[in-house]
Amino acid sequence: MIGIVDCGVGNLFSLKSSLKAIGAEAKLFSSSDGLRSADRIILPGVGAFGDAAKKLRSSGLFDEIKREAESGKPILGICLGMQLLFEKSLEFGVHEGLGLIGGEVRPIAEVIPKGYKIPHIGWNGLEFIPHPLFKYLNEGDSVYFVHSFYGADCPDVIATTDYGAKLTAAVARKNVMGCQFHPEKSGKVGLSILKAFCEV
Repeated sequence: MIGIVDCGVGNLFSLKSSLKAIGAEAKLFSSSDGLRSADRIILPGVGAFGDAAKKLRSSGLFDEIKREAESGKPILGICLGMQLLFEKSLEFGVHEGLGLIGGEVRPIAEVIPKGYKIPHIGWNGLEFIPHPLFKYLNEGDSVYFVHSFYGADCPDVIATTDYGAKLTAAVARKNVMGCQFHPEKSGKVGLSILKAFCEV
């Protein structure tokens, strides 16, 4: 069973529907109670880093996710969920993250050329290194992004995308993985990534 962390910052319907499409059982968790029973954990999210981190702390999920990661359980962060895996974020202040992935979250405006729209919204190809998460992918496969911030100074990057600059598209450190893009909104390519995660 996959435990989907519900920290109140995202529409989870498309994610649950995508997991159902690949035959995966999923359950929502809005508190730490019972999360340990999940075989894998997905941390999705949209919106502001600070608000999401605060809700994770108040619900007890912040520390529980860290404990589950330390136990070796596979964890996948999606979009804001990926950013929450980092050490800190510079989005509207400085906010502490889970610290499961190296580096920090910064505005893409710092690195992309002037004239590029922010947020970065749309389909972009991936450049990736071999990783179990991508075992069904082909180089250049496209996925769907919606973001204004990116993972910077990260030693754990496994995929990038080009939006006027090389931006972090996916990260991994042992059993902890993250996608800046939305696999649940990325058609067959996204479903193949979710399927691969279920097989890790």
